[in-house]
Amino acid sequence: MKTVHLAAALLISLAGASGAQRTPDFTTFDKYVDKALRDWNGVGLGIAVVKDDSLVFAKGYGVVELGKPALVNEHTRFAIGSTTKAMTSAALAMLADEGKVHWDDKVIDYIPELRLYDAYATRELTIRDLLTHRTGLPSTDLLWAVEENTPSFAEMMRRLRYVKPSSSFRSTWAYQNVMYAISGTIVERASGMPWDAFIRSRIFAPLAMNESEALVSQIMGKPNVAVPHALVRDTVRVVPVKTTDMVAPAGSVWSSVADMSKWMRFVLDSGRVGTKRLISPANFRELIAPQMRAPLEEYPVLELVAPHFFSYALGWFVEDYHGKTVWMHTGSINGMSAIIGLIPEERIGVYVLGNLDHIELRHALIYQAFDLFGASQARDWSGDLKALLASKRSGRPPVSTAPHVAVAQASLALDKYAGTYVDSAYGSITVSAAGGALTARYDKLDLGTLDHWDYEVFRSRPTTPLDSPTPLVFQLDGSGGVASVRAFGNVFVRTR
Repeated sequence: MKTVHLAAALLISLAGASGAQRTPDFTTFDKYVDKALRDWNGVGLGIAVVKDDSLVFAKGYGVVELGKPALVNEHTRFAIGSTTKAMTSAALAMLADEGKVHWDDKVIDYIPELRLYDAYATRELTIRDLLTHRTGLPSTDLLWAVEENTPSFAEMMRRLRYVKPSSSFRSTWAYQNVMYAISGTIVERASGMPWDAFIRSRIFAPLAMNESEALVSQIMGKPNVAVPHALVRDTVRVVPVKTTDMVAPAGSVWSSVADMSKWMRFVLDSGRVGTKRLISPANFRELIAPQMRAPLEEYPVLELVAPHFFSYALGWFVEDYHGKTVWMHTGSINGMSAIIGLIPEERIGVYVLGNLDHIELRHALIYQAFDLFGASQARDWSGDLKALLASKRSGRPPVSTAPHVAVAQASLALDKYAGTYVDSAYGSITVSAAGGALTARYDKLDLGTLDHWDYEVFRSRPTTPLDSPTPLVFQLDGSGGVASVRAFGNVFVRTR
């Protein structure tokens, strides 16, 4: 008698009868998720599935923290990351219903102190522009991502005037967390209520989302909170909780899949809780109407999904899956992963939360769950996506474990690299030479000793297992000196 491989057996069972609206086999799905988490070397995961106005499946898998016994359940809280953005746009929809804002209002009318590098963009920037990532600015996460250097939000907005656009205004979709944070300032100025208080009172309270917190600072010390993990030098390790409170409207909410199932039902019911409507039909349609074409390269899973379109609305990606519209979004922040996927025509919703950085199993599970209801012929989404990602990695050169040997020496004596390098938006890097070695600081962040790598490339020396080397690439000025240094994706110009 032939032995049937477990994954194949599960897939056959998941397939069931073909055609729309199959009766979901959640017993088999439960086994599938459990096995998939182990296949992906995950730590912990929560998943909820809703249909119509009911929570039909919710369960936790794995552990809250690696090496400790506490198990994840449907009430375990995780960072939901950028899936927070849809809550921010929903808050603005509520204010639009009250006539306090309009989608195409000029941002400068609410925040007159805001200035961008381009005067036209400063004058014409609208609320809709903020929510659709079409401001023309590149990522400015460096303004808040290094906790030691994070300025006040007012100072962060002031520095935006020095950030050169990466594309012309409204021409290109480019993900922008700081712009979403600015939309939260509009919520505050239009409502007279801080963004986090508005989210708690106008979303969490009416939806009875009692396990959710609007700010990272509010989750500290609470029970049943997942611990973040990341793959560090081929080993999964606990990593620190990353505060996103400085850009809270872009991604600071923590919640459980049990609570987020209430959010999914609210969205699938077009902004209603029971018989009470919190968002008008007209403004709800604004939230989910495609606004900007998004790049298919944003998510590798789209190679398997093969959508006919992939767009961004107001805090939502919009795509098609076998003839059905899908609203979705991901969230990723320092050891935490999230995804929401909704099929509004069928009123199906899936939410996945995990405590391993960028565990792309999340994408596989939303489509696996969609297929439970007959969205498509069932397939092994976990196995297929894992194989796709492995094939992409196979073309990369293997990581060498041998000590690095520089191909070429540095062009200048070490003391020539010492100096202060400045970027008006992001601060300064100070390089010092002493005892035959270079050391560096990025404002208040000590980068420590720099090891020569090749030519004008140096790298900071990790001092703990969680540290990663920071490359610094010096640009010579052609006359025996150094003109600038590139670090953290930006160029800092030498001032002395």
